[in-house]
Amino acid sequence: MPPRVGFVVSKAVGNAVVRHRVARRLRHLAGARLGTLPPGTALVVRALPPAAGATSAELGQDFDAAIRKLRLVADDSGGDR
Repeated sequence: MPPRVGFVVSKAVGNAVVRHRVARRLRHLAGARLGTLPPGTALVVRALPPAAGATSAELGQDFDAAIRKLRLVADDSGGDR
């Protein structure tokens, strides 16, 4: 089974236009990283209000940090946490 990613973008993030923009950006970021996730992974990403003002680069860094913290991909920092 391929990895799957779902998104929760509540009204706390902003109005409908902002929520949809955040969801689209997250979908794009997650799609680019699906190949790095183990098969069968089911991941739910919850967008917090600061996501509305974050750049795509910041969202990408946060997404990468989260999947590293969950040990879904290798940590390239070389440090053992």
